[in-house]
Amino acid sequence: MTNSLNFMIYGVNGYTGRHCAEEALKRGLQPVVAGRNQARVSRAASDMNLSFRVFDLTDTRAAIEGLQGTTAVLNCAGPFSATARPLLEACTAAGVHYLDVTGEIGVFEYVHQRDDHWRQAGIVALPGVGFDVVPTDCMAAMLKEALPEATRLRLAFKSKHGKLSPGTAKTMLEGFAKGCTIRRNGRLEQTLAGSITDTIPYPGGPSLSVVIPWGDVSTAFYSTGIPNIEVYTSAPEAQLKQMRSMRRFTPLLRWTWVQNFMKRRIERHVTGPDESERNRDTSELFGEVTNDAGDCLSMTMTSPNGYSLTFDSAITAMQQVLAGTVKPGAKTPSMAFGSSFVLGLEGVRVIEGPGQKRD
Repeated sequence: MTNSLNFMIYGVNGYTGRHCAEEALKRGLQPVVAGRNQARVSRAASDMNLSFRVFDLTDTRAAIEGLQGTTAVLNCAGPFSATARPLLEACTAAGVHYLDVTGEIGVFEYVHQRDDHWRQAGIVALPGVGFDVVPTDCMAAMLKEALPEATRLRLAFKSKHGKLSPGTAKTMLEGFAKGCTIRRNGRLEQTLAGSITDTIPYPGGPSLSVVIPWGDVSTAFYSTGIPNIEVYTSAPEAQLKQMRSMRRFTPLLRWTWVQNFMKRRIERHVTGPDESERNRDTSELFGEVTNDAGDCLSMTMTSPNGYSLTFDSAITAMQQVLAGTVKPGAKTPSMAFGSSFVLGLEGVRVIEGPGQKRD
């Protein structure tokens, strides 16, 4: 049996980190919890009766020392644009496997373009083990298996309520400042926010949706090799109009002081959904692949809300990495665990498989 004391959750004082630690406890695991704020980390650790460590990722030596005695770390401290690289640097030096729950395209690209580096270090580098991007990544892999010559992939998701945590809100702020990202002919391209829309046939019915800069435009490329990828989310017409009207402020949002001001406001005013809110929320997912001959296959899926799925998938992924089932190198969820990984998570159901009629 894997020693439950040899993995760490960094960012335990945040919304997702705290709930991932609680999920680990439910499974009889005892992670070491960590973060950079002494008071908050110690309070969270005391509440859960867990061992804790405190170190700032800007201090590489302290981070390496903080990781000593652990086999793997789950990074829950977003935005990951600030935390992924320094923690990966420390993991490389300490020989510790790295997982996180990011959905940030820049982080995925950084990790996968350095596959040889992680292999040589003997560590697994596995970003995106939460709702961003486990269900959509597994859908992409299933669809690619069903249509191997696929050249275009479209993915979409819809949340019933979609209340955000502070970390997710800050990540979305950064993403909006950069514009929207798609993949065309194997290359990442930027488009204007709100410029690409379609009506997506979700399990609960068709819904107007808009392309967003979701992590799968990076991860699904590495998982499947499909060169053209778009990811959509449901957006009412009023929300689309608001998104388009915000384009004029995009240059302003790129200023560091504006970003910092907005993030401080998010920290003060945004709270993640509580358990009852999560239980009332659900997610619907759609995936579609097309080849150059015009053949098309699609599938749909339902799942719990994104946060509950994240807590489940992140700890399940950690358990499999600790069990030694994943070889070193840069991985996506489907590369690490197979396309059916998502189907083993609680509450996930395929409504319509590739090329099959819905039940």
